[in-house]
Amino acid sequence: MKGEIYMPRALWLLVIGMAVNVTGSSFLWPLNTIYIHEHLGKSLSVAGVVLMLNSAATVIGNLIGGTLFDKMGGYRSIIMGIVITLLSLAGLTIWHGWPQYIVFLTIIGFGSGIVFPSMYAMAGSVWKEGGRKAFNSIYVAQNLGVAVGAALGGLVASYSFQLIFFANAVLYFIFLLIAVFGYRAIESFSPTQTTNLQENGAVKNRDKLYALLILCGGYLLCWVGYVQWQSTISAYTRELDIPLSQYSLLWTVNGALIVLGQPLVNRLVKPFEKNIKAQITIGILIFIGSFMVAAGAGEFSGFMTAMVIMTIGEMLVWPAVPTIADALAPKGREGFYQGIVNSTATGGRMIGPLLGGILVDVYGMAALFAVLTVLFFIAIFTTAIYDRKLKAKEKLQGQFSEATY
Repeated sequence: MKGEIYMPRALWLLVIGMAVNVTGSSFLWPLNTIYIHEHLGKSLSVAGVVLMLNSAATVIGNLIGGTLFDKMGGYRSIIMGIVITLLSLAGLTIWHGWPQYIVFLTIIGFGSGIVFPSMYAMAGSVWKEGGRKAFNSIYVAQNLGVAVGAALGGLVASYSFQLIFFANAVLYFIFLLIAVFGYRAIESFSPTQTTNLQENGAVKNRDKLYALLILCGGYLLCWVGYVQWQSTISAYTRELDIPLSQYSLLWTVNGALIVLGQPLVNRLVKPFEKNIKAQITIGILIFIGSFMVAAGAGEFSGFMTAMVIMTIGEMLVWPAVPTIADALAPKGREGFYQGIVNSTATGGRMIGPLLGGILVDVYGMAALFAVLTVLFFIAIFTTAIYDRKLKAKEKLQGQFSEATY
């Protein structure tokens, strides 16, 4: 009972580190487009290419970081990612002109990408009995960092963009100190974990990987839809003469609900503790409801209602996918599986704005909402079938066992 209520100290260290990490990065990412366009004098399309390079580098970092976790352990892989990112941030603090900005921002994406899957994999390993609660804690820490960092970043930028780069570097240095003095003791790697395919045989492990890829296919589609709030829907609210301050308030409410609404969500998911698939499916249905409300919204109150609904959906879906990845991962492949999950989310954030922009430019907002609804239903389908082959094989093995003994 005690383990269900209190997080272990090791997980608290990971939560604090994640919050500091994301607070630092959130100083910069909301202002990237503004800086590239207004301060460096580049077009919005060029800014889009720069951000796409950053996301692509993050995807590569996610996959490499997960593999490094499995080969050399969480502590060393996290330190490596932090050092790469910190050196790049130091460079960006000194040289933030063109084209240095694009180079450093791309390397920052790669370095930070290495860190995330190791953080998730370590969270799963230090509180196995916590299940989704371990990943939910990391998810809440991320959103707390986003809320605090974005708010402080706008304030600091009003004085000087130079201070934005410096503040980001300082917070990442604090993250480095937390990792150096806190994470060595919670190293979850052991040499016995390197026998990737011994536990249940190569065929079953391959089936687990296929199951994760099918699940992540739907996860990517969910992110393609979710990111529209930061791209096409934000532009749409401006066309409706909704002030930028009110649009920003939507994200303030989003972050506040995620951080403060955990007791309510924990009660909501109590019936689904043994059925995470149902939890994800309900979350995606809530996404659909959110976009239906947004499609009919003509003023701020409608978008606020849609945002509240969407936030409830993401609180059900986002922590559940890494939980399933941890459960599916064979011993010694936890990092690689978390790398797939993180890279999928980044891929959705990279593809979503481009796809949404094309749909809106060519067919309009109504077509975008219709396409997103179809994508969400596809995600429900992939969630329903991702483990079908695994269950069929387990049932077959059970029948064989009964026939034999």
